[in-house]
Amino acid sequence: MNRWSRRAFLKKMGLTGAYLASSASFLASCGGAAAPAPATEEAAEKAAAAPAQLADMTMQAAWINDAEFMGYFVGLAQGFYEAEGIKLTYLSGGPDIIPETTLLTGAAGLALTTLETVVAANLEQGANFKFIGTQYQKSPIGIVSLPEKPINTIADLAGKTLAVPSVNLIAVEETLKLNDIDPAEVKIVPYQYDPTVLIKGEVDATLDFVTSVPFAIKAETGIEPITFLLYDYGFKVPNDLVAVTEDYLNANRGLLVSWLRASRRGWEENFKDIEGWPKKFEASWFKGTGRPVEAEISFNKAQQSLIEHPDGIFTMTDESIGEYIDVMKLIGLEATREMFVTDLLQEI
Repeated sequence: MNRWSRRAFLKKMGLTGAYLASSASFLASCGGAAAPAPATEEAAEKAAAAPAQLADMTMQAAWINDAEFMGYFVGLAQGFYEAEGIKLTYLSGGPDIIPETTLLTGAAGLALTTLETVVAANLEQGANFKFIGTQYQKSPIGIVSLPEKPINTIADLAGKTLAVPSVNLIAVEETLKLNDIDPAEVKIVPYQYDPTVLIKGEVDATLDFVTSVPFAIKAETGIEPITFLLYDYGFKVPNDLVAVTEDYLNANRGLLVSWLRASRRGWEENFKDIEGWPKKFEASWFKGTGRPVEAEISFNKAQQSLIEHPDGIFTMTDESIGEYIDVMKLIGLEATREMFVTDLLQEI
């Protein structure tokens, strides 16, 4: 859910040293990552068969290159965007990059971002962003604990010590209230995105990304952590929503439908070979991150159930949108139905 909590966290999860040194200038310049060559002969054939005139399009990712964006890497490698008439430029994200800013400056036509940052920008800064889809149906933010002191449900947090980043405090308190638990019953302490406090037994649980932290803990300790999502206990927010400005939407509706179609194909192809695709990008998209490819494979497996939807990836239903709006009210943001545009999804 929260891009801002993830930034500091991932530095601890292996994104230090070589990665920070190699990517500092890249991130500072909002660098667009050049797409690697097609990964298969099939991709090369599709690219060759693509329309002669391709429309330029730029997308801004929410974070650095990791498995969170596998679908787009696969789509580029397989020529899915070219097949839809798109010459896609992919911009990696990072700690100094604000996706909403790239939209307002015109550096990107669409961006992956979070629900609350866009809603806040619309309400507090007069922006007019629209959501046209969501990559994650469920935010990967959740509770992480160890088997020796298991936290299996939200109710198990009563009387326990939970480490929470300050930016996520309201989300945790509201989730507790939604489940009839007085926040005062849980000892909430500050969290600096370092699961060492959990490993050493200084806390009973942490609030973390369940797609990536468990791998880091198991790699260090050999122990499989226990996790569950805040989403599954009522704090129903998605993640990596696809945002555009209203002007860009009005001028490029057909192009956006084509992007959604190609991106959905990329994600579907990725999930056909969850272990294989990350390996293919080890020397390209994942080069220099400081993370082993096994971390990306683990991430890719963990995110599948959070991304897929019976009606197709990126789906937003009236029911889910209503849930998003209700959760935004809990944190003091009055989102409206007009911020969500679903008719493009119907054209895929």
